[in-house]
Order: sequence, then structure tokens, then C-alpha cells
Amino acid sequence: MSFIWVFIGGGIGAIARYMISLMLPRSPDTFPWATLTVNVIGALLIGLLAGLLLGRDGGRLFLVVGVLGGFTTFSTFSLEILQLIQNRDLASAVIYVLVSVFAGVVACWIGMRAVGYA
Repeated sequence: MSFIWVFIGGGIGAIARYMISLMLPRSPDTFPWATLTVNVIGALLIGLLAGLLLGRDGGRLFLVVGVLGGFTTFSTFSLEILQLIQNRDLASAVIYVLVSVFAGVVACWIGMRAVGYA
């Protein structure tokens, strides 16, 4: 049953992300406002939900993993960094941010080069 809740929530999140992308300008020549908006909204929502659902399983799979996972994984990334900082593991938080951003950009570039795009 858990998989179904994640599946349904993920679909809702993906549709919400798509709707925002339709409302905001997006072209290769402009700043990616839609992505930035989704990432910030997702980070805010996961902070609210993590606080409200702390210690409870009910709704977590549907809302946090499903809806916000389908909306943006940046929200999960933000929460994990905050948890590392709250656990006083600042070194891991900094390493996680730097490696994630650098490796993500490099991996994307490699993928694009592999298909002859970049």
C-alpha cells in the first residue's frame, strides 16, 4: 500500500511542477524562474511538513516522499542538509552540498556530451 501512496503523491507533485513551469517564463536564454520557484516552494513545504509530521508516519509517504518528491528533489536535499547541520555535522553538510552540486553538474554535462548535445 505504501507504494501506491508514493505513486499517487508523485503524480500530483509532478503535475504541480509542470503547472508552475507553464505559468513562469522558461527558455534557454532566460533565468530558470520556474525551477527556482519550484525548488524554493518545495524546500519551504518540506520544512513545514517535516516539522508537522515529525515522529509520525501518517501522511509522510504521500506528502513528503510522493508529492514533494514528484515536485522537486531539491526539497529533500534541503531537508537532509538541515538535518546534518542540526546534528552538528557541519563538515558532512558542506561536503554534501559541494559534491552534490559539482557532481550533479558534471554528470549532466557528461550525459549531454555522451549524446552529442554539449
